[in-house]
Amino acid sequence: MRRALSTTAAVVLTSSLLAAAPAVAGSSHVDTTRLTKAVTVNGQLKTLRQLQVVADRNGGNRASGLPGYDASADYVAAELEKAGYKVTRQTFTFPFSRDLEPATLTQTAPAARTIETAAFDYSGSGDVTGAVTPIAVAIPPGDAGSTTSGCSADDFPAAGSAPAVALVQRGTCDFGLKAANAEAAGYDAVIIFNEGQDGRQELLTGTLGAPAGIPVVGVSYADGKALAETAGATVRVTARTEVDLQRQTSNIIADLPGRTKNPDQVVVVGAHLDSVAEGPGINDNGTGTAGTLEIAKQLAKTGLAKKAQRPVRFAFWGAEEKGLLGAYHYVEALSDAQRAKIYANLNFDMIGSPNFARFVYDGDGSSDGNAGPAGSAEIEKVFTDYFGAKRLATAPTAFDGRSDYGPFIEVGIPAGGLFSGAEGVKTAEEAALFGGTAGEAYDSCYHQACDDITNLSTTSIDQLGDAAAHAVATLVLSKKGLYGDQARRTSAGAAKKLSAPTSTGHALTR
Repeated sequence: MRRALSTTAAVVLTSSLLAAAPAVAGSSHVDTTRLTKAVTVNGQLKTLRQLQVVADRNGGNRASGLPGYDASADYVAAELEKAGYKVTRQTFTFPFSRDLEPATLTQTAPAARTIETAAFDYSGSGDVTGAVTPIAVAIPPGDAGSTTSGCSADDFPAAGSAPAVALVQRGTCDFGLKAANAEAAGYDAVIIFNEGQDGRQELLTGTLGAPAGIPVVGVSYADGKALAETAGATVRVTARTEVDLQRQTSNIIADLPGRTKNPDQVVVVGAHLDSVAEGPGINDNGTGTAGTLEIAKQLAKTGLAKKAQRPVRFAFWGAEEKGLLGAYHYVEALSDAQRAKIYANLNFDMIGSPNFARFVYDGDGSSDGNAGPAGSAEIEKVFTDYFGAKRLATAPTAFDGRSDYGPFIEVGIPAGGLFSGAEGVKTAEEAALFGGTAGEAYDSCYHQACDDITNLSTTSIDQLGDAAAHAVATLVLSKKGLYGDQARRTSAGAAKKLSAPTSTGHALTR
C-alpha cells in the first residue's frame, strides 16, 4: 500500500454486531464454511515465511523492478500452477525510483541541528548547501489543502547565483508542480513541509510523479515552520537516488480452467505483490498476497470451484507502491468485450496489521459520500453481514481509489475489500471496538525495514482472511449474484485510456 494520508479510515464507526439479512441476492443458499475453514492462519503463514526468505535473499525487499519482486512472482506463480491454475505473466514498463542512500537534512546556520527527512519518489540526486527561501508559506495554515505555496511560478523569487534551497508547503497542487517550479526558478534543492492541520503535521513523504533534476525532500510541519521562521537559515540537503523510466515488472494472473454457468461474469480477486524498497513488506502486502493465494489454492483443493456460477480470476499486482501501476495496466489493456465481462473486483491490501482494525471499503459512501459503482454497496454488505454474524465490529474506510481497486471503479466496475490499517493512529473508540492500543499506529512498521515476519497479528489474519474467503465464495458460488437478476448494472462504457492517477494507492501526491 502506497504512502497513506495520516488517517485512512473514516471517522464514522459502525458496530455491525447483529447479523443482518444476506447481502447478495440468494446468498442465503451459499454455504461458505467449507472454504473459510480450509483457509487457515497456518496456510497463510507458510506463504508469509517464504516471502520473508525471498526478501532476506534479495537485499531486504521485494520491490517491483528489483530481484526480490521477481522471486516473489516466481513463487506465487509456481504455487498457483501446482494448484491447477493457468498462470499468465503480464509484463509492463514503469518508472522506477528508489533511494540508494537515505536522504539527509542538516541546518548549518545560524545554529547546527539535524532535521528528520526523506526523499520524495523521483527526487534527483545531489549535495546542496545553501540559504533557505520560504515560498509563500502560510503559518498558521488555513483549511486543509488550501495553501498555495509553490503552485505558481510567480511564487518564486529569482534564486541568484549562489546555491539556494526553496522551502515550500504542502497544499492545493501536486508536489511535482511545486518542485518543477522551484527548479525552473533556479533553486538547487527543495524542502516540502507538511501543511500543519490535524493529520497534516508528521514527516511528509510522497511522490513527484516524474523525475526531478534536483534533490526534493520532505519534513514535518514543525520542522518546516522552524526553518521558515529562522532568519538567515542555511541547510545542507543530500539525496542519492536511482531513477529508471524503462524498468520492467509484471502482474501474475491466474485462471482456473473449467466451465461455469455465467462465463461472462468474471470475479477478479486481487492483492499487490510488491513491497517498498525500504523493507520486506510482510504486512504490506504480504498478508494480502498470502490470503489471496491461500483462497485460490483452497478453492481448487476443496472442489468448490466445480460449483462456481461464474469464473474467478486471481491477480497479484506489480508496482502498486509506485501508484497502482500494475492494476492500471491490466484494466487499460482490456478490450471493450473483456472489460464488460468483469463482474466485480475484490481487493485485499494489508490484512494483518499488529494493532489492527476491521476496516471495510465504504462501497455505499455512507461515511463520506464517496460511493463506488453500482454493486459496491452490495459487496460492502457481504463483508459487514459476515462480521455481524460473527459479532465482530467493523468500520468503513474511505473508498477513494487509493489501492488496486481504483482502476476498476474508474470504469464502473463494482469493488470492495478489507484493510487492517497502516500508519494511521488508532482512536480510543476504535480500540474499544477492535481491541489493541489507542494512540498508536495500526502498523508502526509501515513502509519500513521492520515490516518483517514479526510484524503481524495472527488474529487479524484469521478474521480478515476468513472474511475474504467468505466474500470470494459468496460472489463466485451465488446463483443469483449481486442483484438477483444475473446482470451487473453499471455506467461503464467502452474501453478508454485511464487518466493518470493523482493520488492513488495511498500515494501522497499533494
